[in-house]
Amino acid sequence: MARILLVDDDASLLEVLALAFQEAGHATLSARDGTAALALVRKERPEAVVCDVNMPGLDGFSLCRRLREQGDAVPLILLTSRDSEIDETLGLDLGADDYIAKPFSMRVLLARVAALLRRDALRRKAEAEPAPIESGPLKLSPDRLEVLFHGRHVAVTVTEFRLLEALVRRPDLVLSRARLLSIVRGDDTVVVDRIVDTYVRRLRRKLEQVDPTFDRIETVIGAGYRFRAFRG
Repeated sequence: MARILLVDDDASLLEVLALAFQEAGHATLSARDGTAALALVRKERPEAVVCDVNMPGLDGFSLCRRLREQGDAVPLILLTSRDSEIDETLGLDLGADDYIAKPFSMRVLLARVAALLRRDALRRKAEAEPAPIESGPLKLSPDRLEVLFHGRHVAVTVTEFRLLEALVRRPDLVLSRARLLSIVRGDDTVVVDRIVDTYVRRLRRKLEQVDPTFDRIETVIGAGYRFRAFRG
């Protein structure tokens, strides 16, 4: 059983969400705005956050930004009635792990949260530290979800780490967006695969902040992405 923080200014929707998650075996915490949610995250340390974007005061985007700026990597899914690529990209750029437009299927939401929780549980329950994944100056530590590039720490979300790990573990192989989503999410829910483009763009930007010449994640037009291994 995991504790899920539900954040929405719509009291009726909060009740529906709480009931669905409780029936799925989870404990729930609720907040009506981002300020209250931020305090609950700090105090209660939930395993995941499901947050509406459109709220008075501290909205979902701002809550996500605050958490990531504070170094909190709690899995976070944004809900919004504004179904646009700009909003989706903004949410992911701020560090959200997923994005679902209203109206949504409760089954899909539960599946997305379950996938995030499974990945986090596997990491926390690992008895021994697995060997790091290395390619030249790039080093990934799966148990700590830590990325080091030229000896410098690169802050990434769970989803970003899994995507980079999938590419680095399969050097020089072309992976389709659908295949990458399958590896990263660990479920079979249907999503728009352009989300992968956003994740890749974020990873490139973060690695380029360490080394502006970084160009190892290649776009293969019409096919997907591949990681060119460091040689020598």
